[in-house]
Amino acid sequence: MAEEPGRSRAERPATRADGPHESSEAEGPRELSDLRVLKALAQPRRQQMLQHLTVHGPATSATLARALGLNTGATSYHLRELARYGFVEETRGSGHGRERWWRAVPGDRRFPPRSRQSPEMRLVMDELNRLSYAADLELFAQLQRERSRVQERPDASSTRITTGTGTDIDASTGTDVSTGTATGTRTDPSPAEWADALPYSRGTIRLTLPELREFFEEYIALLNRYKRADADTPDGARTVLTRFLAFPAPAASSAASSDNRKESEPS
Repeated sequence: MAEEPGRSRAERPATRADGPHESSEAEGPRELSDLRVLKALAQPRRQQMLQHLTVHGPATSATLARALGLNTGATSYHLRELARYGFVEETRGSGHGRERWWRAVPGDRRFPPRSRQSPEMRLVMDELNRLSYAADLELFAQLQRERSRVQERPDASSTRITTGTGTDIDASTGTDVSTGTATGTRTDPSPAEWADALPYSRGTIRLTLPELREFFEEYIALLNRYKRADADTPDGARTVLTRFLAFPAPAASSAASSDNRKESEPS
């Protein structure tokens, strides 16, 4: 199992003496096997804060407090705890004065297989999984509501801009509204275009355990191919949430198989 953002270097300092800095990407997967670290991560408010930082980018404790309905004392405390275990770090923000900006630390953090988890660790992992899946369902529900709002607007598929010469241009296609000719001017994709962007796949494959592990590592490698620094990200890009879940189909018990055979026999 892998999760982003973060890496497993526990209790490293969030800042250096010369001020905020941003860590580089982790060199490879790191396993979170310290129960203290897992307990720190499985706190509901901290999960909400990590999700906000991941989806919306760097923020201050005050920004997080307003977004999540908390007080700044609580968000500051949780940020310090997350920073203590390397899940967030200070970064240079766009604010003024002595505001402290925080970012989620990128990386490939993984968890021990269930066979190596203690009973207490299993309880913590079950809670962490519950929080993660619930958050993902809520994010998807938000997307569905956003798509419905966009599709209900009559002009959702076309956003007009007016150039300095008075020409109306469809920003999503770059065409002159009055003549339909291409102008070479195109801005970011329209909300309607993003509303259609929902690649989705369900399927089954038959794999051995080594093949399943290889399949997962190839998926992680594919994600890493598309990762880039903010400075290298092209205009029009949005944060895209990716999720991967693969598990063996439940094995039918011998009793269930026997009952099914009996029901299928003619009477």
